[in-house]
Parts: sequence; C-alpha cells; structure tokens
Amino acid sequence: QVQLVESGGGSVQAGGSLRLSCVASRYTDTYSSYCIGWFRQRPGKEREGVGAIYTGTRITYYVDSVKGRFTISQDSAKNTVWLQMNSLKPEDTAMYYCAAKDTCGSAAWLLTPLYNYWGQGTQVTVSS
Repeated sequence: QVQLVESGGGSVQAGGSLRLSCVASRYTDTYSSYCIGWFRQRPGKEREGVGAIYTGTRITYYVDSVKGRFTISQDSAKNTVWLQMNSLKPEDTAMYYCAAKDTCGSAAWLLTPLYNYWGQGTQVTVSS
C-alpha cells in the first residue's frame, strides 16, 4: 500500500546542483510520523547512506561526505521529501534511492535492512 517515487536525477557538470524528490503515498495510514532515508549506490560498491529526515520533528542526519553540500527537507503536507544537492562532485555519481521506516535515530537511520519500503531509484551523473 506504500509507494515511494523518486525523481529529479540527471547529468550535471561538477559544481552544479540537482534537487531530488521522494513522494510517499499511503505511508501515514500506518505511521503518523516516519523516517525517510536517502541512499546511493556507486558502481562496484555497496549501497550507502546519504542522509535522513524524521518527519515528526524535521531532525536531519547526514554522512560526513555530504555535510554542507546536501540538504534534506520536507513539505508541510509531509508527503514529499527533498534532497537538495549543491557543489556536486564526480564521486557523487550514483543511483539514488529513498526509503521509509518508522523512526530514524543517529545510528539507526544507516541500517538499510530496517527500511520497509524503497523507491525505484533515480540516476545522478556528475562529470568533470
């Protein structure tokens, strides 16, 4: 009953910006507040965390490699979460996914097996 749809990926030059969106449908049928995580998978590597937001408090979490460059936010209806990516680097090239579960936490948000729902992914390519 829950669907997550990412969009906004594309190709940009290094130093450019992209804004990804994650639209969640029917998730509040189960949870009044929830955690939306952003993950990415680069060629030949395991899927890794980028950041997350807890919709109840709007507290956000980020890995060190994107702090100061990426920002996660949500709209007032809580159905859309945004990933604003600035100062993009070639190493940011990856498939980006959003995922949902009940709560976040400073450590728990990174645990991919705990996420119940995943989007289809959107490709981000950054060229030099």
